[in-house]
Amino acid sequence: MTEENITRIYLDGKELILIGTAHVSKKSAEQVKEVIEVERPDTVCVELDEQRYQSIVDGNKWKDMDIFKVIKEKKATLLLMNLVISSFQKRVAKQFGIKPGQEMIQGIESANEVGANLVLADRNIQITFARIWHGIGLWGKAKLLLQIFASIFNNETISEEELEKIKSQDMLNSMLDDFTVAFPKLKVPLIDERDQYLAQKIKEAPGNKIVAVLGAAHVPGIKKEIERDHDLEAISKLPAKSKVPKIVAWAIPFLILGIIAYTFYANPTAGFQQTISWILWNGSFSALGAAIAFGHPLAILTAFLVAPLSSLSPLMAAGWFAGFVQAYFRRPNVADFETLSEDVYSVKGFWGNKVTRILLIVVLTNIGSTLGTIIGGADVVRLFIENL
Repeated sequence: MTEENITRIYLDGKELILIGTAHVSKKSAEQVKEVIEVERPDTVCVELDEQRYQSIVDGNKWKDMDIFKVIKEKKATLLLMNLVISSFQKRVAKQFGIKPGQEMIQGIESANEVGANLVLADRNIQITFARIWHGIGLWGKAKLLLQIFASIFNNETISEEELEKIKSQDMLNSMLDDFTVAFPKLKVPLIDERDQYLAQKIKEAPGNKIVAVLGAAHVPGIKKEIERDHDLEAISKLPAKSKVPKIVAWAIPFLILGIIAYTFYANPTAGFQQTISWILWNGSFSALGAAIAFGHPLAILTAFLVAPLSSLSPLMAAGWFAGFVQAYFRRPNVADFETLSEDVYSVKGFWGNKVTRILLIVVLTNIGSTLGTIIGGADVVRLFIENL
């Protein structure tokens, strides 16, 4: 058995065998199978969380998705990000004739074959995304969303050099690699915290011989962190929300309403102009977002009507209402959920599948509403100053 890509650590009477895999390599899956069969460990740890594990073992999981629940729980953006990563994986798979994550599937199957325990050793991907989202600010969020949408339209082939880079990273790291250059702080939730989480889960795994199937990029960090104790609860918490955005979110509507009310008092004609400007800018940009996503006419109309009101309440979002209307009139069927994993590979599929179209409507309508609020608010202030 070749020891290439294998790291052995002896700690507290346990033998920890780390297999540094390439997530898009057939050879890695073969090595995982060989190591587990030869070593016959007590436990196999895989770099998956419950959500990604279920997507592997249950290919029909999409059929059980409640799209109304996704919108209601404000998870449309998160789900869209997950689907874009899936699209990125499939692009690699199609070009090179490989199956991303095959080594994890092999780890699960081999663990069952030798009667080993299976430990899902990675942190919940939603928590990772939440901690990333929390650390990049408003401009960073806008830039990340733009990068996500740009990746949907990017049909360029992947070079051999880029493939080698992907092989040494996991898919999440690969997708956000350029972004971490612009936002160095993201390395902490994306890589460092996950290294700590993985190290602790491997160390706590039952038995005296543990095999861990990991992306090669995590092995150096785990080797460093395995000697230390890490509080999994602390790095698994959703980040505390700052009060500043909430204060700003309530202050802006009060400011806008106050300015319009005062202008109406001082100059009713100017106040009427302000009101029309606010409605048109908010409604038009929001409706444009829904239209770009090819929303149902009533979803586009809903976006236009709701945005001027929802922009004045942090408890509402035009995208939610437009998404609900779209889901009501264009409810996804079983076929949409069955083909979801394939449809996310192309732009046509993204816009054609009823599930992803609803998600696009929610996200693009909210982005449009935000732009409309900025421009409409600036115009309200301009008319106020002109009529002082």
